[in-house]
This record gives sequence, C-alpha cells and structure tokens, in this order.
Amino acid sequence: MQKEIVIYKNIAESLVEKLKSNNYKVTHFYSIDDLNRDEFHKSLLNASGIVGTHVRVNEDLLKYAPNLKAVSTISVGYDAIDVDCMSNKGIAVMHTPNVLNDSMADFMMALVLAVSRKIVFTMDYMRDHKWNGPLPLNCFGQEVHHKKVGIVGMGRIGEVFAKRCKLGFDMEVSYYSRTQHKSVEDLYGAKHLDLDTLLKESDFVVVILPSTPQTKHMFSHKQFEMMKRSAIFINAGRGPVVDEEALIEALKSNKIAGAGLDVFEKEPLSESPLFSLDNVVVVPHIGTSTIETQNIMSECAVDNVINALNGNIEKNCVNYNNIKNLINKN
Repeated sequence: MQKEIVIYKNIAESLVEKLKSNNYKVTHFYSIDDLNRDEFHKSLLNASGIVGTHVRVNEDLLKYAPNLKAVSTISVGYDAIDVDCMSNKGIAVMHTPNVLNDSMADFMMALVLAVSRKIVFTMDYMRDHKWNGPLPLNCFGQEVHHKKVGIVGMGRIGEVFAKRCKLGFDMEVSYYSRTQHKSVEDLYGAKHLDLDTLLKESDFVVVILPSTPQTKHMFSHKQFEMMKRSAIFINAGRGPVVDEEALIEALKSNKIAGAGLDVFEKEPLSESPLFSLDNVVVVPHIGTSTIETQNIMSECAVDNVINALNGNIEKNCVNYNNIKNLINKN
C-alpha cells in the first residue's frame, strides 16, 4: 500500500519529486494558516509521515493523524513537538542537527557586530537625513576584537562560534555548560566557568540554549544585574530562555549596553517595546534563513522520514531510545 506524507513547509519541488519517486503519495502545503487549516487536518488522515515547521505536533494533532509513524521538523530545535506524547504512540521524532552550525555561527557573529558597531542605528541615522557633519557620540560603537565573549550553551553551534571568535577576532572565549568540552578548550583556549562568573566577566554574552522547563527565564533581572553596563547580550537560541520584560527593563535603564535578538518569548512578534529601543537589533528568527542551509535542512528532513518509514531511526531521532523496540520494518 502506498504510504502518504504531508509536508507543511515551502521546500524545493525536487524533494517532493524525490518522495514521489520512492512511491510516496505527497500532499504539500507551503504553510499552514486559518484559511487552509481544515484542509491540512483532513490530509493527515492517512499520513504515515509529516515534515515541516511552525505547527504544534501534539495530542490534539494526532486526533487527525491516527496512522502517523514519523515526524521530522526542519530545524534542530523540536520544542513544537510533544516528544513524550509521540513516544507513547511509538512515533519517531526526527530533527536536522549538524547541517546548520556554520550558518548559525556566521549569523551570531553578525548580531555581535551589528549591535556593537551600531549598524542599524547609524543606518537609520542616515535614512533620517541626520548626517550633516561630524558624527555625534551616540553613533559610536565599541570594539569586538580582543574582547571577552561568554557563550552560554556549548554544543556544536557553540564550538564553531567559538572558533570564529578566537581565530577571527582574537577574543577571549569562556563558556557555561553542564558538561566540560575539552575540544573547545584545547583548540580555542576557552575557559569553563560557572554562569555567575561568566556574566560578570564577559563583554558579550551569547546564548544558544534550547527551550526546556529548566532553561525557562534562565535570564531575568538577577542575571542582567550581574552583567557589565558595557555588556552586549545576544540570544540566538530560544525566546523563552529570556524573561523579555526583565531584558527590556535592563536595556531601558542602561544596565547593559545593548542586545541582539533573533528569538522571542512569543513568535511571531508583531508589537513590542523592543522595537522602539535604539540599543537593540531585532530580527524575525532568521538564524538559519539562507537558501543553502534551508535546502540542506529540508533534504535532511525528507531523508529522515524516508528512513524512519523504512524502520531506520538510528540517525537524527530524538526519541530513539524510547521507541527503538516499537519500530516495525514492514
């Protein structure tokens, strides 16, 4: 019997054709909104696999997808998926790690530079026709090279970001992580610090943490109070890690010098006090939004589902240990 796969993201047609050539019936939604949600739900009835992002995959969705065997998000993070619920149903949860590390590290460095050198602020200064003579002091930024950067969350992305900091900008690298990472220490001279010490010493605090119950509001009033008044805060992990109200208060009162944010507590973010602050760079969760990376991630997600539906879940399966004995290879 032909297996069905539902895609709910704009991916290359060549990947859709790849699925069809492997004898899968494919239903492709470029995105899901109120106009097509009912149609999307109906398409899930016979779906064995689903691929996409920005849709909550939980018990409510499973009411429409009684035959689901595998779901692959086109991302590293999988907080939109109720992993425990999927595990209880024997459904493989897949993600796309290791294909976006360089893209994310480049982007994080771009945020560091944009905030520290006031790229957006001075661009607006020109667009407002204010450049009529010598620049005022509020257009002056601060250096990045040879400064201290503290990385909170030392995974694969953290390691390639540390490489850019050390080899590209001669920065002094420290990191906070539950486990010690000897490779980043040996290669880039990174120091493994407790969080409080890292916050007090760093000129740049760069967060790359997932959203979990343990990391929720890990950064709030206390943490921003610890940081240098000249410090710049970057969040490229997940929005709920930061208490946004506490961050806004710290920025307004100049407890820290600035922030660069790619993620937010609630997304999409259509209105926020952050938008009116001159010492903030905000962008709409674009850390991996390059054509090359999105294509690679999409291909990885499609391969994940093909593999899972053929009983091969060893690679990129978040809940492998919970469901490995439940996978049927026929």
